[in-house]
Amino acid sequence: LTLPQFVQLMDNFVGEDISLPTVKRLTAFIKEEYKQTEEEKMKQREKVHHMSHVAQRKQLLEALFEKWDSSACGSLDLEEVVAVLRRFKGGMGREALMKAKQHLCSRYPQLSRVGKLSPKAFQTFLELIASEFTGSADETIDNLVRFLTTSVERRGTESLQSSARRKWLQEIQQAAETSGTSMEPVYKAVFKALSQDVEAHGDNKRISAYIALLEENQLSPEQGQVLLRYVACTTDDAPYVLNQVLHRDMKGVSFAAIDQGKPVYVPKVQLHGNIHFWNSDRPVEERKGSLLVLPLHDARWRVFGILGLDTLRDQCEKSIFLTHEITFYEAVCHAFSKAYHHICMRENVLQVVVTALDWLYPRTPSIHTVTVYLVAPGKDKNCALCKMITADNTGQKEIHSSPVVLLREENLLRDYLFKCTESSEVTLTSVREEHHIAVPLHDLSRQTLGIFDISIGHHKKLPPQEQKDLQKMLKMAQAGCSEILQRSLEEAEPTQVLEAEHVANVRHAGILFHRLMLQELRECV
Repeated sequence: LTLPQFVQLMDNFVGEDISLPTVKRLTAFIKEEYKQTEEEKMKQREKVHHMSHVAQRKQLLEALFEKWDSSACGSLDLEEVVAVLRRFKGGMGREALMKAKQHLCSRYPQLSRVGKLSPKAFQTFLELIASEFTGSADETIDNLVRFLTTSVERRGTESLQSSARRKWLQEIQQAAETSGTSMEPVYKAVFKALSQDVEAHGDNKRISAYIALLEENQLSPEQGQVLLRYVACTTDDAPYVLNQVLHRDMKGVSFAAIDQGKPVYVPKVQLHGNIHFWNSDRPVEERKGSLLVLPLHDARWRVFGILGLDTLRDQCEKSIFLTHEITFYEAVCHAFSKAYHHICMRENVLQVVVTALDWLYPRTPSIHTVTVYLVAPGKDKNCALCKMITADNTGQKEIHSSPVVLLREENLLRDYLFKCTESSEVTLTSVREEHHIAVPLHDLSRQTLGIFDISIGHHKKLPPQEQKDLQKMLKMAQAGCSEILQRSLEEAEPTQVLEAEHVANVRHAGILFHRLMLQELRECV
């Protein structure tokens, strides 16, 4: 137990109406009765030491990856890493390196196609190499980290440029973490990062930028199975680009970028002959400039859309995109992908929660209201709570697309929610004579991802059957949430049981809750 968890456990145990002398007697009793054997103490110390070592190792590897990934693209070139590692221990570990590479490619099948290492794959690679050497694997990894750290050389100017760019990229992720399930702040952060970089490192040229996402083409499949829908763009281009649809049989290079999985750069659009111009009002003689289309990849390197940039609004004839700019735009694509999938994950979690509340409502008339919060970063390393769903005992639900944000210092009467967040344990309290049960929704590391704030009015507890149904709902909601989070990991493939989950390759998060209920029922029969 952590300190907040221990305090919460004791708080739940003693309740609200207990006297101070009774609390003192309980404290004295625990001090007297709680004993550990030497063996238990040793095991606990070993566990703490191991956890500390794992956390330290993780920080070292993350710092090493960041140092290598000076452009903040979010991936490293596999062959480049292998070429450096061939010199490890004077080249004596080449056999171990090749075996580790073989194991890595079987674990990450996309590596043979794209040749890029994610942070997780990079860490796995070093662990696989260490396992091929005799002796201590921990010591080998430490030696690998030291060797790779000294192998990285970066010029000071590159470091300054990359630190500014990294800050802009972080703001894209921060926008995703604080916007509930709205993509608008993320789009704004992307275009802000692009404009700041053009101003600082791109000769202050005028650019247009746009994001288009792939959709299944249901209306006109004869034009191709998928289409690109333009969901966001720079302000001046909105009248011409926003909500437009590009099909495969139309002019353009976007589908070439999607099919190849690589950026397509057209230095002079006027000479290309296969460019789609959304602004038909622009005279032909003014259709000059550079065009860059970059594919958007998910964690498994599948393309789900494009980021496009052009300089058609710039009057300078020599307005082109340089290599360092294109590299940064690839990093923007990576940051956007992480942010986009973070919000998709949250939407899926909330869909499971909505289905769970629909199931619960007719079974628990004693519950007055249920409010669902998602945890977000707050001020000064404190967390904030985003109110996402409010449901009452009539079955009515309000889903907040722009969430109400609660900060601890501004919501003293809701402090029990922040205690629940800290301890990641169930918290019981009463506010203005109304009893509340705050139940955490955990992520895969048992940190608090969200909270169910369940009000049961003047009742101190629910009737036995209602309590049982509430516990069942919470169990299934947590299982659904864990499966959604597991899917978002690189190596996890979705588990589909019901036929409805296969429709159009879309895993309906709402169906997930009922599927988990069905699976539990099957196990009980």
